[in-house]
Formats: sequence, structure tokens, C-alpha cells
Amino acid sequence: MRHRTLLPFALSTVVLAASCAGAGGAPTPPLGGGALDAPADRAIDGRTFLATGATGRVLVPGAVVRLSFLDGQLGGTGGCNSMGGPYAIDGERLVVGPLAMTEMACQPALMEQDAWLAALLDGAVVSLAGDTLTLAKDGTRLALLDREVAEPDRPLIGTRWVVDGLVSADAVSSVPLGVTAALTFAEDRVDVESGCNRGGGAVTIAGPTLAFGPIALTKMACEDGAMDVERAVLAALAGEARYLIEASTLTIDAGGSGLSLRAAP
Repeated sequence: MRHRTLLPFALSTVVLAASCAGAGGAPTPPLGGGALDAPADRAIDGRTFLATGATGRVLVPGAVVRLSFLDGQLGGTGGCNSMGGPYAIDGERLVVGPLAMTEMACQPALMEQDAWLAALLDGAVVSLAGDTLTLAKDGTRLALLDREVAEPDRPLIGTRWVVDGLVSADAVSSVPLGVTAALTFAEDRVDVESGCNRGGGAVTIAGPTLAFGPIALTKMACEDGAMDVERAVLAALAGEARYLIEASTLTIDAGGSGLSLRAAP
């Protein structure tokens, strides 16, 4: 199994110095209309936006460009690495402090997209019209749509959620190739495909909390990889856990163990 560590913006990081707005080119002219409401920071704080198009740059096909704003902290990705740091809005411009960025190697086009996104942020002219956020600087203009509009959350109940990550402590292990584990929730029951066996049990859904009853499965023996997945799934479904849905991703956190799942097509 491949492992990745769950420490946002941490482990090996490189700090990107914040540049002066408009450095290296003429200042970007103000955008007409759609200005941020006062106080400006509140207009975007607590929201996540996904890129829908750009001028002056070509977005890498299939890559997700994401920006999140919460309590004065900005997080984002150009499709490869994660970046984060403090932010504020001064007038109509975004002011970003030094950004910390992970150092994962990806395709050159994705790494270049990370770089220009980071350079765009500090000093960009900001416009918000409804659910559309626009950032513009030095001839580059990036349009983004509120994530809840672009990718509405899938319902917990009735969706077949396929496990794509096994969480243990601060790391996530991928599911071995050829092994499929999935959960399907009803009002008071969860059907379980464990990676080896099938079955299910009772579940109580209360707000962001799942309370699982005993899970009964068939007793078939499988190869080691499938059995490892089954043990991880059962550990996450033992007792009480918290869950979070964002678009087509479901995370189950049982405290020390958990699952990352994606909605099946």
C-alpha cells in the first residue's frame, strides 16, 4: 500500500515570500462591478472556490484548482501541492502572507500551475459576484465558483461510498489494486463491502455523528491485502465516529482510525 502523511502544509515545506502587488508589471486595473461587500474579508471567509476558467493562463485539463478561506487563513492547490498562509483584503486587493507549500513531485505542468497560482494570490484584485470569485493580476485572471455550487455535497443516505483511503494515526494508506470496499447507508442501517466479505449492521445518524452497532459479515477468507482492508473498515465502524461530506468525498473519523471514501458514479 502507498502511504501519505496527513499534515497539511507541513513536513517538508518551502516558504514563498509574498511579493508586492503588481510587481514585475503594470498594476491590474480594478474590476468593474461585483465588488466585495464590507467588511470584505467576511464575503469570502468560510468559503471554498474551484477554478472554472482563466485568461492569460491555460488550466491543466483535469486538474482541480481550489482556494479556501477560513478565519484569516488561505489554503489552496494548483492541482499538485497544497499551500497555505494568512490572508487579508486591503481595499479591493488580496494580501497574502508568506505561503508554506508541500514539496510533492508531480507532472511539470501541474507544478508550474502551483507556482503561478501562488504568485497570483498576493496583490490580486478581488471581485465577488454572487457565487463567482475572480482574481486578477499582471494579465492573469482566474475565475472560481463556490464549491457548494460547483460540486454539491452528495447525500450520505443512498449513495454507494467506495473506500479509497485507510486512515491510521496521521497517515493514509491506499486500498490495494483489485480490492473494493464500500459502504451504503440507509436510515438506520449500513451495508458493508469490507474488501473481502459482505454484510452490515445498525447505524444511528445524529448530526455529524454515526453510531454503529455490531457489524455482521460473511466468513470468507481472502488474500492478505483484502483482509488488511477489512480490518481497517471494521475498526472505523466500531462504535461512534464523526463524518464529513464535501462534494463527492466522505470522511469517517473514529479517533485513531478512519476511512476516506468517494461516491461511486
